[in-house]
Amino acid sequence: MKKELTKEFITENLEDAGCDCDTIACIIECCEEKDANKMNKILAKHRRKLLDEVHKGYKCIDCLDYFSYQVEKNQKEEK
Repeated sequence: MKKELTKEFITENLEDAGCDCDTIACIIECCEEKDANKMNKILAKHRRKLLDEVHKGYKCIDCLDYFSYQVEKNQKEEK
């Protein structure tokens, strides 16, 4: 069974994926014009942006872990 891509369905899914209003409007326009290539490029760009944010988050976690390790190490050395 084929899922109908209504504006509401598209909007809800893209909002859940963190897309802004401009991106959502572009995707809806692509769907209306049946421009799958342009739509895929926009989605890939947003995916890369999200992945970059994830990597940045991991880097921050690594920094916090290292800092915590150094604090614990210093506390043990003081005893």
